[in-house]
Amino acid sequence: MTQPDTSPADWRELKIDGFLGLIGPLLRSTRPEARNLYGLQTNDTHRNPIGIIHGGVLTSLLDQVIAMEAWYAADRRPSVTVQMDTRFLDSAKAGDFLEARASIRHATRSLMFVDADITCGDKQVANATAVMKISKTAGTSND
Repeated sequence: MTQPDTSPADWRELKIDGFLGLIGPLLRSTRPEARNLYGLQTNDTHRNPIGIIHGGVLTSLLDQVIAMEAWYAADRRPSVTVQMDTRFLDSAKAGDFLEARASIRHATRSLMFVDADITCGDKQVANATAVMKISKTAGTSND
């Protein structure tokens, strides 16, 4: 399987603090037609005990790209994950370059329904559907 070009000309590193910063760096495509395409170069630290990319890495990647797309769609207001259903469709191995993409399926004033997938080359590794609640302000709940 051919790995995509991960040169700096095609991808830029996103500075994300917290947990995802430990998994990443998360990359974002610089191609105008692929604004919602993110990448993660995996390595041995992403493996589980049986030698494939850990499901927690995949779900964390899905959750992050879903949250970022919801943030953009909500005029840069933060959102929190209410529910995320994940399906693991194939495995990935250390060294694989994973591409993740999310899209808004439906939005209301307070909720977004988002679909996302992770691919490696032409292979779909995982996908997810999520419900995101749009926060009124950063760091507060809507209650």
